[in-house]
Formats: sequence, structure tokens, C-alpha cells
Amino acid sequence: MKKTLVLGTTLFAMTSLPALAEPVTYTIDPTHTFASFEYTHLGFSKQRSRFNDTTGTITLDQKAKTGSADITIKVDSVDTGSKAFDGHLTSSNWFDADVYPTITFKSTQFKFKGDKPSEVVGNLTVRDVTKPVTLKITHFNCAVHPMRQKDACGANAVTQIKRSDFGLGKYAPGVSDETELSVAVEAIKN
Repeated sequence: MKKTLVLGTTLFAMTSLPALAEPVTYTIDPTHTFASFEYTHLGFSKQRSRFNDTTGTITLDQKAKTGSADITIKVDSVDTGSKAFDGHLTSSNWFDADVYPTITFKSTQFKFKGDKPSEVVGNLTVRDVTKPVTLKITHFNCAVHPMRQKDACGANAVTQIKRSDFGLGKYAPGVSDETELSVAVEAIKN
């Protein structure tokens, strides 16, 4: 009887423990992930351009409220809607894609509100200049991807930078130094 009671108590204690949180790693879907930037052009309009080649991984542990992101953007994938302007931006006058072929973001901290991430703090590197930025998450959702039948997560995030901080201040203030960076990301569980 004592053995049964001890064994039963031990099993009850084990099942009463909270489940251990597990990090889940997701690979970015490059066909549904785009980084874009927006700036004011000579006071006339806000112009938006994007990069078409973004890769990386995101790891989330929603129970522990932690995460990490490691994102790489190919500079020569910039898309302004004009091939001539794309070439201008990838030249040595701007992004200098031959010398600095990628832009990277590496997170240092995820902040949560409730069960969902609300901010991602990290380091943005452009033209070999690294600055801290905070991406504010404006939309977040995880669910089973209806086509791939795998767990997936998606988010939209935004931050403000000064392009002059990264050696890209040409024509400011006519072309605004303040630039909004946005990321629409979808990622599939590994």
C-alpha cells in the first residue's frame, strides 16, 4: 500500500508540474517576406520601395516570452519600380552593393504583451554601420498554414531611423533623413 501511495503521489507531482516551454524555430518564407523603406521626396510625396530577397530564421518561445531573429536582406534586390533608380541605389553613391551586399538585423531581445510579441530590439547593420533599433510589432499571428499544413507565424513590424546614421544622408533634408522601415514577414516551422 505504501509503495502504491508513494508511486501515485510521485506521478501526481510530475503531472502537476508546469509544462516546460520549448523554443520553436521558423524559417522565413522569402516569397511572403519583404522589407520596405519610406521617405518624403522633396516635400511632395512619401515614396516607398522594398527589397525582394529576405532570408533568415525566427525562434519563439511564447510560454517563456523570449525569441530571436536573424534576418538578411540582399541589397541588390532593391525594387523602387524603376530599374534605373534601382541601379542608382545599389551604386557606390548609396548602398554600395558590391562592397556591402547585405543588410542584417540581429535581435537582442523580444518584448511581449500577453502571449504575443510586441517589440523586437536588435542591431541593424547597413553599409557596415551597426545601430540599435526597436521594431514595433503592429500585427502578429501564428496558425497552421492552410497550404503547407505546417505551423507558421507572420508579423508586421515598423521602426524609424535616420538614414544619415548609416552613411546614407545624401540630399537631406530635401529627401527626408527620417526613414520608416517596415517588415512584413511570414515564416514556416522547421
